[in-house]
Amino acid sequence: MDFDLSKEQEMIRKEVRKFAQSEIAPVAADLDEQEIFSADLTRKMGEIGLFGMFVSEDFDGQALDYLSYIIAVEEIARIDGSQAATIAAANSLGIGPLFYFGTKAQKKKYLPKLCSGEALWGFGLTEPTAGSDAGGSKTTAVADGNAWVLNGSKIFITNAACDLALGVTVQAVTGTQPNGRPEYTCFLVEHGTRGFKAVEMKKKMMWRSSNTAELYFDDVRIPKENILGKPGDGFHQMLKTLDGGRLSIGAMGLGGAQGAYEMGLKYAKQREQFGQPISKFQAVAFKLADCALEIECARNLLYKACWLKDKKRPFEKHAAMAKLYCSELMGRVTNHAVQIHGGYGLMKDYGVERFYRDQKLLDIGEGTSEVQRIVISRYIGC
Repeated sequence: MDFDLSKEQEMIRKEVRKFAQSEIAPVAADLDEQEIFSADLTRKMGEIGLFGMFVSEDFDGQALDYLSYIIAVEEIARIDGSQAATIAAANSLGIGPLFYFGTKAQKKKYLPKLCSGEALWGFGLTEPTAGSDAGGSKTTAVADGNAWVLNGSKIFITNAACDLALGVTVQAVTGTQPNGRPEYTCFLVEHGTRGFKAVEMKKKMMWRSSNTAELYFDDVRIPKENILGKPGDGFHQMLKTLDGGRLSIGAMGLGGAQGAYEMGLKYAKQREQFGQPISKFQAVAFKLADCALEIECARNLLYKACWLKDKKRPFEKHAAMAKLYCSELMGRVTNHAVQIHGGYGLMKDYGVERFYRDQKLLDIGEGTSEVQRIVISRYIGC
């Protein structure tokens, strides 16, 4: 067994960490406070190659392995969850379905812009009444001549209502299968299409500088060539997309935990009580030791899941495990970090407060912790 990263992967970690420290860290708190999505920062992330990392060079991608991409997400999340969310959603949820399931014409049309960071693409699955129950979608598409007519709505869709938003992949009910279950098909819907409206969502507790949208479809006519794959492939495509997306959410949890741990450790070494740094007190030292232990365990689990995916071996169970463990780990680590900071941990002047808020989304997004446990339990035969 070889636990060493390649020279290229080490270089990616070094360069992304340097970028996050120099470009994101100075503005993260202000963007969060003002709820501003930064198109400028997104373009800069595109300039250093953070979009389309696993896409082939034929479509202007980086042609890297999945672990390299996950390392990049981890390093961005170490500084700011909002920018990590932009990267994770743009790659796993926006670019991923197009790259894996799109036609050559669709890939040539959309991927070069998306891989450069010039534009973003959303992933329309969640609805007001269909979250964990993705099969409960009520958005419909009906064939009409050479087009499909789309009606319905989506909610909590990342990267879908900002200035860089180019379009969104939308799952809709298109019929009934022989077994009586709904048939789902995915459609590529461009911004500017008549009847399609995207509204930015504000007043979020977390990821306040990430773009989140509600989507509305009112008799939106979609040409047949904008079907992703074939009619009826939608549910399969969405599940496969979520399997890969769980790894990026795991990376956000791991990176966020690393960042919060480092804040807690630094503060504990500087803050003195009773004549010595509080890191010397066993109650604090043990908290930090537990954080270091769990972060190491989480990194090994997440990287193994990525290794399995890169080797084209079954990785779905490990992806669910990594998403669950890394998400909840960040909760435990940020809680310890805030506790170590004491009253200062509750103030926005200290970044650990933002990390504490940002973590909660990880327990919910791309399959709640409860759903991950259902997935895992099925893989182990329960």
